[in-house]
Amino acid sequence: MPAHRLPSLNAVRAFEAAARLGSYVAAAQELCVTQPAIGRHVKALEERLKTQLFLRTPRGVLLTDEGRRYFEQVSMALAQIADATYELESRAQQRWLRLLVVPGFAGRWLRHQLPEFRALHPELRIALEANASFTEVTPERADLGIAFGEPQEFQGASEVLLRPLIFPVCSPGFLQQQGPLLCVADLLQHTLLHEDDGSWWGQWLRVQGLPTRPSSEMSYGSADQVLELALAGAGIALSNQLLVAEELASGRLVRPLPQQSSLEAYLLLTPSGVLTPHARAFRLWLLNKLASSGQVFDV
Repeated sequence: MPAHRLPSLNAVRAFEAAARLGSYVAAAQELCVTQPAIGRHVKALEERLKTQLFLRTPRGVLLTDEGRRYFEQVSMALAQIADATYELESRAQQRWLRLLVVPGFAGRWLRHQLPEFRALHPELRIALEANASFTEVTPERADLGIAFGEPQEFQGASEVLLRPLIFPVCSPGFLQQQGPLLCVADLLQHTLLHEDDGSWWGQWLRVQGLPTRPSSEMSYGSADQVLELALAGAGIALSNQLLVAEELASGRLVRPLPQQSSLEAYLLLTPSGVLTPHARAFRLWLLNKLASSGQVFDV
């Protein structure tokens, strides 16, 4: 295509970011320019195309029908440019996929599944960082993040992967020593293992109709540590099927009560800008893997 038929690439990038994020402000932040610069680029593009691409509203911008069709095509074109650039750059350096993941999900589920992904992408190396406290994924730190909570607790774009059903677990030895639990209130007579200051147990108990917040004399910071203590017979932990399926199947852990309920969700956090091809491949593989896991989750 002759160069004179191409619009300004800066204008196209400004339009694509504003359309994807629904805001000139967010687009300006992502592209590290001013909001008026985004507006000028979009206006110039509209004048070039002789077409209105956006409807301006007090809450942001909305695509017109013509704008939506144009966005679908240019976003694919920009992704192709990014893929081509990434492929050439990767030939001169080792390809890495950097994942930032909450420890329980990383250690008790994801690390057992990653060999399958590696077999599909043998050219790729994976850096898996377990971290319990991150609230944002930046391009400098990681390609993708997997967190646990609600989207509003995190900065940047997020996607709900699944909202697991949460239930108490303990070792058979603990239950034999302490005696059976007949109702949810019986939990308060036993040692509860905490990942925080007691708020998570309190939230689960409130959903079960018991409005109380148990005292947390020890906070262990991650599901991994809490479940290791439960396996050792130190008390009762809250967990989900994804993390303890193997232990429940083997009998190393048991459910002292049948009650369960969904609380927070596992979230996929993405950095600003276009995802690398391997990050997009991992996202698709992860979604398919979770969908075919055979586990039961609340939606």
